[in-house]
Amino acid sequence: MSSHDHPVPGHLPPNPPRPSSTGHHHAHAGQDGTTIDWGVLGPHLERGAEIQTPLYEQAAAWLRELLGPDAPDGGPVPVRRILDVGSGPGVVSCLLALAFPDAEVCAVDATEALLDRARARAERLGLGDRIHTHCAEVPHGLDPLGGADLIWSSKALHHIGDQRGAVAALAGHLRPGGLLAVCEGGLAPRFLPRDIGIGRPGLQARLDAAAEDWFADMRAALPDATDTLEDWPAFLANAGLRTPCTRSFLLDLPAPLAEGARHYIQANLSRATEEYGDQLDPEDVTTLTRLTDPHDPAGITRRPDVFLLSAQTVHTARALEP
Repeated sequence: MSSHDHPVPGHLPPNPPRPSSTGHHHAHAGQDGTTIDWGVLGPHLERGAEIQTPLYEQAAAWLRELLGPDAPDGGPVPVRRILDVGSGPGVVSCLLALAFPDAEVCAVDATEALLDRARARAERLGLGDRIHTHCAEVPHGLDPLGGADLIWSSKALHHIGDQRGAVAALAGHLRPGGLLAVCEGGLAPRFLPRDIGIGRPGLQARLDAAAEDWFADMRAALPDATDTLEDWPAFLANAGLRTPCTRSFLLDLPAPLAEGARHYIQANLSRATEEYGDQLDPEDVTTLTRLTDPHDPAGITRRPDVFLLSAQTVHTARALEP
């Protein structure tokens, strides 16, 4: 997973496991046995991160506060180097470069096709001299990278069997006083009213339940999966970091939703149908078929009531200073 778009359980629909944390590079076999071509999926991932830019800009501003002169938990830290672990196509890498203009940013992912997009995006934004890429698995492939003043990882660590160990590995790359920020959790997004005029009301709640089952199966199938309480602040504290802080950030795009966001939701619903449509009753599958049909007046791309409301949670903590 990466820092752009990857909902956690309940965040319907989920994107498939990212290679940045599974060890696979160009393609990955999904739970249904199909192969995911990340080069093909790259534009969709990039579009999703662009849609969530207002949310990530809020998060970046908060990180500046936590590392600035008015930091509530220690002195200011000059941010000279940032790691975006599980960067995907680099949307957040570029946002972090803009938020911390004195920093070099290293976008880390295990898929070269996505890093190609990150490099191209950095060049388009005039950030090519400050954004670099590193192709590596998480967490062990990070060893050659050295230290950083800020490490950001979004929706990547829950695709690693030992999440506690992954947090500790990232913490080991922090410079004194540096900040680790892990974006995990939040609220399931909503994009339609409870009663949409077709099918049985409450479709999204049933999709959330199916997504939870999908996520549990995915976690159970990971190598070295550990059955542990998902307490991210505790993971940060156990890694030797201090003053954990947590904050959630809201994305609120009211109806009528822009065309690009509609197509993104439509594609996500199509993926959800492929991933766990067999867990839904036939009426819900019929409703999803209509919602994803670009020619159906009741479809996502043509409805006047489509919106996007979601929240992402960021957990942070700092390394000890000498």
